[in-house]
Amino acid sequence: MQKYFWQSAALASALTLIAGCSQSISDYTQLTPALKLDRFFLGAGQAYGVMHDWRGQQSVRFVADLCGEWQQGSGDLYEVFYFSDGRVEQRHWQLTQNADGEVRGTAGDVVGEATGQLAGNSLYWQYVLRIPYDGDTLDVTVKDWLHLVDEKNLINRTTLHKFGFKVAELTLSIQQLDANADCSALKQQVAEIAAD
Repeated sequence: MQKYFWQSAALASALTLIAGCSQSISDYTQLTPALKLDRFFLGAGQAYGVMHDWRGQQSVRFVADLCGEWQQGSGDLYEVFYFSDGRVEQRHWQLTQNADGEVRGTAGDVVGEATGQLAGNSLYWQYVLRIPYDGDTLDVTVKDWLHLVDEKNLINRTTLHKFGFKVAELTLSIQQLDANADCSALKQQVAEIAAD
Protein backbone atom coordinates (compact mmCIF):
# COMPACT_ATOMS: atom_id res chain seq x y z
CA MET A 1 0.00 0.00 0.00
CA GLN A 2 2.80 2.38 0.92
CA LYS A 3 4.61 1.57 -2.36
CA TYR A 4 1.44 2.42 -4.31
CA PHE A 5 1.12 5.73 -2.40
CA TRP A 6 4.68 6.80 -3.24
CA GLN A 7 4.30 5.81 -6.91
CA SER A 8 1.09 7.83 -7.12
CA ALA A 9 2.72 10.79 -5.39
CA ALA A 10 5.71 10.66 -7.76
CA LEU A 11 3.40 10.53 -10.79
CA ALA A 12 1.30 13.42 -9.50
CA SER A 13 4.45 15.49 -8.87
CA ALA A 14 5.74 14.76 -12.36
CA LEU A 15 2.42 15.73 -13.95
CA THR A 16 2.31 18.93 -11.89
CA LEU A 17 5.84 19.81 -12.96
CA ILE A 18 5.05 19.16 -16.62
CA ALA A 19 1.82 21.17 -16.46
CA GLY A 20 3.64 23.97 -14.63
CA CYS A 21 6.26 24.19 -17.39
CA SER A 22 3.86 24.61 -20.28
CA GLN A 23 3.57 28.14 -21.61
CA SER A 24 0.39 30.10 -22.15
CA ILE A 25 -0.10 33.10 -24.43
CA SER A 26 -1.27 35.04 -21.35
CA ASP A 27 2.28 34.73 -19.96
CA TYR A 28 3.34 37.41 -22.46
CA THR A 29 0.59 39.99 -21.95
CA GLN A 30 2.91 42.58 -20.36
CA LEU A 31 5.78 42.21 -22.83
CA THR A 32 6.55 44.97 -25.32
CA PRO A 33 6.64 46.04 -28.05
CA ALA A 34 3.11 44.81 -28.72
CA LEU A 35 2.76 42.54 -31.74
CA LYS A 36 0.08 43.73 -34.17
CA LEU A 37 -0.07 41.75 -37.39
CA ASP A 38 -1.41 44.70 -39.37
CA ARG A 39 1.72 46.66 -38.44
CA PHE A 40 4.47 44.05 -38.61
CA PHE A 41 3.20 42.17 -41.67
CA LEU A 42 2.56 45.37 -43.62
CA GLY A 43 4.52 45.91 -46.81
CA ALA A 44 7.68 43.97 -47.67
CA GLY A 45 9.48 41.55 -45.40
CA GLN A 46 11.99 38.74 -45.58
CA ALA A 47 12.35 35.52 -43.60
CA TYR A 48 15.20 33.05 -43.05
CA GLY A 49 14.44 29.60 -41.69
CA VAL A 50 15.80 26.17 -40.83
CA MET A 51 13.74 22.96 -40.55
CA HIS A 52 14.81 20.14 -38.23
CA ASP A 53 13.38 16.61 -38.43
CA TRP A 54 12.09 14.59 -35.49
CA ARG A 55 15.69 13.57 -34.60
CA GLY A 56 16.73 17.23 -34.37
CA GLN A 57 18.79 17.06 -37.55
CA GLN A 58 18.72 19.96 -40.01
CA SER A 59 16.70 18.87 -43.03
CA VAL A 60 16.16 21.98 -45.16
CA ARG A 61 16.78 25.74 -45.12
CA PHE A 62 14.88 28.52 -46.85
CA VAL A 63 14.63 32.21 -47.56
CA ALA A 64 11.18 33.76 -48.07
CA ASP A 65 9.90 37.03 -49.50
CA LEU A 66 6.76 38.40 -47.82
CA CYS A 67 4.40 41.25 -48.52
CA GLY A 68 1.24 42.22 -46.65
CA GLU A 69 -1.75 44.45 -47.36
CA TRP A 70 -4.26 45.40 -44.64
CA GLN A 71 -7.57 47.20 -44.37
CA GLN A 72 -9.67 47.51 -41.19
CA GLY A 73 -8.33 44.40 -39.44
CA SER A 74 -8.31 42.16 -42.51
CA GLY A 75 -5.19 41.40 -44.46
CA ASP A 76 -3.57 39.46 -47.27
CA LEU A 77 -0.07 38.14 -46.66
CA TYR A 78 1.79 36.86 -49.72
CA GLU A 79 4.79 34.54 -49.24
CA VAL A 80 7.26 32.94 -51.67
CA PHE A 81 9.70 30.38 -50.23
CA TYR A 82 13.05 29.41 -51.80
CA PHE A 83 14.24 26.11 -50.31
CA SER A 84 17.79 24.79 -50.20
CA ASP A 85 16.69 21.65 -52.10
CA GLY A 86 15.58 23.79 -55.09
CA ARG A 87 11.84 23.93 -54.39
CA VAL A 88 9.96 27.21 -54.73
CA GLU A 89 6.59 27.37 -52.94
CA GLN A 90 3.97 30.00 -52.21
CA ARG A 91 1.33 30.75 -49.63
CA HIS A 92 -1.38 33.40 -49.61
CA TRP A 93 -2.77 33.99 -46.14
CA GLN A 94 -6.10 35.75 -45.70
CA LEU A 95 -6.06 37.03 -42.13
CA THR A 96 -8.31 38.78 -39.64
CA GLN A 97 -7.14 40.40 -36.43
CA ASN A 98 -9.84 41.35 -33.94
CA ALA A 99 -9.67 44.09 -31.30
CA ASP A 100 -9.44 41.45 -28.53
CA GLY A 101 -6.33 39.94 -30.17
CA GLU A 102 -8.06 36.94 -31.73
CA VAL A 103 -6.46 35.98 -35.06
CA ARG A 104 -7.98 33.81 -37.79
CA GLY A 105 -6.56 32.83 -41.14
CA THR A 106 -6.99 30.70 -44.22
CA ALA A 107 -4.61 29.67 -46.99
CA GLY A 108 -4.66 27.26 -49.92
CA ASP A 109 -2.61 24.58 -48.14
CA VAL A 110 -4.32 25.03 -44.75
CA VAL A 111 -7.14 22.61 -43.94
CA GLY A 112 -10.00 24.60 -42.44
CA GLU A 113 -9.09 27.69 -40.47
CA ALA A 114 -6.06 28.75 -38.44
CA THR A 115 -6.94 30.24 -35.06
CA GLY A 116 -4.87 32.01 -32.47
CA GLN A 117 -4.46 34.76 -29.93
CA LEU A 118 -2.21 37.79 -29.62
CA ALA A 119 -0.91 38.93 -26.22
CA GLY A 120 1.88 41.41 -25.58
CA ASN A 121 4.73 40.79 -28.00
CA SER A 122 3.53 37.31 -28.98
CA LEU A 123 1.10 35.28 -31.06
CA TYR A 124 0.22 31.63 -30.57
CA TRP A 125 -1.82 29.97 -33.24
CA GLN A 126 -2.55 26.50 -34.54
CA TYR A 127 -3.71 24.98 -37.81
CA VAL A 128 -3.58 21.89 -40.01
CA LEU A 129 -1.19 22.18 -42.94
CA ARG A 130 -1.39 19.91 -46.00
CA ILE A 131 2.13 19.28 -47.29
CA PRO A 132 3.49 17.30 -50.28
CA TYR A 133 4.81 13.93 -49.12
CA ASP A 134 6.18 11.00 -51.10
CA GLY A 135 4.08 11.70 -54.21
CA ASP A 136 0.96 12.41 -52.16
CA THR A 137 0.02 14.80 -49.35
CA LEU A 138 0.17 14.62 -45.58
CA ASP A 139 -1.83 16.66 -43.05
CA VAL A 140 0.16 17.86 -40.03
CA THR A 141 -0.87 19.98 -37.06
CA VAL A 142 1.18 23.16 -36.82
CA LYS A 143 1.73 24.93 -33.49
CA ASP A 144 3.19 28.37 -34.09
CA TRP A 145 4.77 30.79 -31.58
CA LEU A 146 5.74 34.25 -32.86
CA HIS A 147 7.65 36.70 -30.64
CA LEU A 148 8.35 40.29 -31.64
CA VAL A 149 11.93 41.24 -30.68
CA ASP A 150 11.69 44.88 -31.76
CA GLU A 151 9.56 46.87 -34.20
CA LYS A 152 11.29 45.34 -37.25
CA ASN A 153 12.29 41.81 -36.14
CA LEU A 154 10.34 38.74 -35.13
CA ILE A 155 11.34 35.19 -34.17
CA ASN A 156 9.01 32.32 -35.10
CA ARG A 157 9.24 28.85 -33.54
CA THR A 158 7.02 26.18 -35.05
CA THR A 159 6.44 22.52 -34.23
CA LEU A 160 4.71 20.10 -36.60
CA HIS A 161 2.80 17.15 -35.17
CA LYS A 162 1.26 13.96 -36.56
CA PHE A 163 -0.80 11.55 -34.40
CA GLY A 164 0.22 13.65 -31.38
CA PHE A 165 3.97 13.23 -31.98
CA LYS A 166 6.35 16.02 -32.97
CA VAL A 167 7.68 15.22 -36.45
CA ALA A 168 9.58 18.43 -37.23
CA GLU A 169 10.53 21.81 -35.86
CA LEU A 170 11.04 25.08 -37.69
CA THR A 171 12.88 28.18 -36.51
CA LEU A 172 12.83 31.37 -38.53
CA SER A 173 13.54 35.05 -38.23
CA ILE A 174 11.36 37.58 -40.03
CA GLN A 175 12.31 41.17 -40.74
CA GLN A 176 10.02 43.94 -41.91
CA LEU A 177 11.88 45.73 -44.71
CA ASP A 178 9.52 48.45 -45.97
CA ALA A 179 6.04 49.04 -44.57
CA ASN A 180 5.17 51.21 -47.59
CA ALA A 181 6.18 48.68 -50.26
CA ASP A 182 3.81 47.78 -53.09
CA CYS A 183 2.85 44.08 -53.04
CA SER A 184 1.84 43.84 -56.72
CA ALA A 185 4.98 42.03 -57.94
CA LEU A 186 4.98 39.40 -55.16
CA LYS A 187 1.22 38.97 -55.49
CA GLN A 188 1.71 38.21 -59.20
CA GLN A 189 4.54 35.76 -58.41
CA VAL A 190 2.36 33.93 -55.86
CA ALA A 191 -0.44 33.62 -58.45
CA GLU A 192 1.96 32.25 -61.08
CA ILE A 193 3.44 29.63 -58.74
CA ALA A 194 -0.05 28.61 -57.58
CA ALA A 195 -1.14 28.14 -61.21
CA ASP A 196 1.75 25.75 -62.05
